[in-house]
Amino acid sequence: MHHDKTPLRQLIAERIDSAELSGLSPEAAALLRDTLPAPAPEEAGRAGPVYLRSIAAAGWRGVGPETRLDLPYGPGLTVVTGGNGTGKSSLAEAAEIALTGFNARWDGSNGGKRRAVTWRKGWRNLHEATAPQVSVSLTLDAAAEPVTVRRTWYGKEVEEARTTVVREDGTELKLDECVNADMLDVYRPFLPYSELGSMVDGTMSDLYRKISTFIGLGRLGEMDIRLAARVKEYEDIEARPRPLRAAAVEALTGLDDPRAVDAMAALGGRVPDVDAVRALLDQDAVADQGEAARLRARASLTGPDETEVAGALVRLREAIAAFEDVRHSDAEDARRLAALLEAAFEQRRRSGSPHCPVCGTEDRLDQAWAEATRAEIERLQAEAAEADAVRRTLSGAKRAVHDVVQPVPDLLRTEDSELAELWREWSLCRSLTDPAELAECVGRLAPRLAAGCRQSGEEAARRLTDRDTAWRPVAVRLAEWVEAAEKAADATGLRKTAEAARKWFRKLTDELRDDRMRRFDAHAQEVWTKLCESSSVSLGRVKLKGTAKTGGVELDVSVDDHEAAAYSVMSQGELHSLALSLFIPRATHEASPFGFLVIDDPVQSMDTQKVEGLATVLSECARHRQVVVFTHDTRLEQAITHLGIEATVHRISREEKSRVTVQRTRDPFQQALGEAKDVSKDPSVPRSVADRVIPAMCRAALEAACVETARRSVRDERGNRLSLAEFEKRVPAQARTREYVAFALLGDPKGDARAAVERLQPGGGALIRELNSGAHGDLATVTERGRLVERTEELAEAVLSFGRGTVGPQGGAR
Repeated sequence: MHHDKTPLRQLIAERIDSAELSGLSPEAAALLRDTLPAPAPEEAGRAGPVYLRSIAAAGWRGVGPETRLDLPYGPGLTVVTGGNGTGKSSLAEAAEIALTGFNARWDGSNGGKRRAVTWRKGWRNLHEATAPQVSVSLTLDAAAEPVTVRRTWYGKEVEEARTTVVREDGTELKLDECVNADMLDVYRPFLPYSELGSMVDGTMSDLYRKISTFIGLGRLGEMDIRLAARVKEYEDIEARPRPLRAAAVEALTGLDDPRAVDAMAALGGRVPDVDAVRALLDQDAVADQGEAARLRARASLTGPDETEVAGALVRLREAIAAFEDVRHSDAEDARRLAALLEAAFEQRRRSGSPHCPVCGTEDRLDQAWAEATRAEIERLQAEAAEADAVRRTLSGAKRAVHDVVQPVPDLLRTEDSELAELWREWSLCRSLTDPAELAECVGRLAPRLAAGCRQSGEEAARRLTDRDTAWRPVAVRLAEWVEAAEKAADATGLRKTAEAARKWFRKLTDELRDDRMRRFDAHAQEVWTKLCESSSVSLGRVKLKGTAKTGGVELDVSVDDHEAAAYSVMSQGELHSLALSLFIPRATHEASPFGFLVIDDPVQSMDTQKVEGLATVLSECARHRQVVVFTHDTRLEQAITHLGIEATVHRISREEKSRVTVQRTRDPFQQALGEAKDVSKDPSVPRSVADRVIPAMCRAALEAACVETARRSVRDERGNRLSLAEFEKRVPAQARTREYVAFALLGDPKGDARAAVERLQPGGGALIRELNSGAHGDLATVTERGRLVERTEELAEAVLSFGRGTVGPQGGAR
């Protein structure tokens, strides 16, 4: 039963639930749930498909001025050809680094060997001064407007770049809104040549990780690692008491203390007595709460801050002096008189009587008196303002001095000592109201109390040191051992639970892995069979064994039905084929959101038959994926043509100053015919040139049509279609046009195809004779020239129709 459709986290959770009902302990089940993997990309990724619309680069590797490769939208095969050094890999890696931010060729990712620093610094193009940049245009889901992902470099290092994502209307997006980084890792649609060569010759554990990730089980390894870490954590806790016990015994040896004798007895047995040591420490701690606690409190006792006290006293004494200056001044008299007049004014207001309440004079406090008195009060209050300010300053200074006087600490409240008596006297300063008396008392007691606290603290610290020098370090070691031993006792049960959980999970991992590997394995074998149909090496099951840390890959490889070690018997071409067999099933997985594959130079090291198999594999992938292949080997293009596979072909070239151009090519027949049409329409071409050039072009077009037809129609003695290698052997070399026609129509270049030609196109034989002569004498006008091209096209189309009616294209129409 396959579980590919069920999210991995959900699948494991369901298995835990059912296992808990049938025997898995609740503790182990809880631990397993706690270590469940996070939702995988296939559970949380965006829907697909994502297609490429274009790849562009400027100032990047072999590309100078900006170059753009436009790609057909949707499924289909695109081949980009060109010689070495033309910039093919630069464009392939531009797409990869634009989306992923790294390149396996440089950093050794995905099994590739990390390049030397000098090589990795050569990513900038030497002929382009502007900032390097690469970009891809993507179509997301069913969105009509493409999105451009651009990576631009601002520094000298390849890592010093920024990525922007922009819609056609100019609005910006975040990269993770378009492409899920986890999905790129799991279903990575890029296969650079550097990785093609290293995918299967790395370590077995690295290959294990890749394949388990390909089939969506990478998180099983992560979960197993977390479970193993739990087991290791508990083992470490269990092991911790042993060295701590040895250190405690060593510290106790020779110690002249009755507590040390008791501790040694508790530690000395075959099974140390944790409870006895804990009781000893607790008893010692109770005793310690008396004298030692008191000494520690005494050592931390601090008296008044002499600097703060001195500052407060300076401000108080200054305020006292200012008050004395103003107390007998006119300002003070004005203040008092103003207070007296205010009292009389208030009495008149309350009683409403104009009679003086002091002397009894009638109508003495009349309205005129009131007005004069109010004016006098205001004048006197203005004179008294200085006295009021001095009084306020004095009051604030007194409060500040009161604030520096602390109450008696709890430690000294019931103590009968010189320091306690001195502090009680100090605390009474807070009750003094006379400023001068307050200043005198605080100034006298503060330095004495501060000195007494310092002396008392130093004495307490010395007594603590003497008391703790021998026993305290040992007690600390014993406490560490007791704590570790108690935790170890708890960890033993937890370890057994974790081991049981991991054992159960390892069994589930094997089951899920084997189940999910079946379909991947079948697809990998299918790809291998097409790539290596005639190879003596057979690929059977691809098996994963072990765990993420110690796991490996078993490749069921045999040579002529005898088991063999894969790497020892496979050629480089077969190793590349194996890498493709592992890459394609993963990259084309139905859960992948990427509708495209980018493969760089897969043809190297393959013989011609494997190239044909590769063309077939790519064609089948292209039915449902956009497949972009970069290659310098013309055999892939030849194989595609030979097998009748529909493909878009771009030819790439590189000129001076790293000017890279990309041009879409036509098939040889259309190319030659198009050139003939162009020349025939040019009236400036001299007749002497036209008589020779145009027939030669027409002959080349007809011969190309014959070769294309022969690919479909020619069979071997058993009626089987010819391989590319065998077909190339049979193609006439430096032959006349009639031999190409005979090859296409009869399968034999030496046969007589005149009757067959006339059946296809009356007058065709005469045309072939004209083309075979190598020159034409009737091409004086554009009309005559055009007629020759038209006759050639009619005959060529008839020949092509003959081929199409014989055998249909292998790739099928899209």
